[in-house]
Amino acid sequence: MLLRASGEHAGIEHDVDGITSTAGAGHSVRDADLLLPFAEAVVRGSAAELWAARERLMAELGAAALMDTAATAAIFNAVVKVADATGIPIEAYKVDQTATARAALGIDTFGQASRPAGPIGQRPPT
Repeated sequence: MLLRASGEHAGIEHDVDGITSTAGAGHSVRDADLLLPFAEAVVRGSAAELWAARERLMAELGAAALMDTAATAAIFNAVVKVADATGIPIEAYKVDQTATARAALGIDTFGQASRPAGPIGQRPPT
């Protein structure tokens, strides 16, 4: 949602298929060929893959871009983990607004999305 909203604000149309694709060509996000390998390495790469992605980012975009990229990956990772750990469900008013984007990205198939959500402190049915 934020990528789409920020793109609309800046007059840039992002292709959500590019978010879940590893194909380098056709990405609407600037420097996707550098950012995607870094993001993949952060989430599921080896230490060597992460090191190589950091080195490439640093060499091609500089220290400030590397720090911004690492900070962005860290905060998204932290926010998702907090939401998952506390069982925060999607707000009712966002369900319809995000349906198309969730379907395009396959978000509803994630394990967390298939679990019933309830208020904090309420155990979901088993």
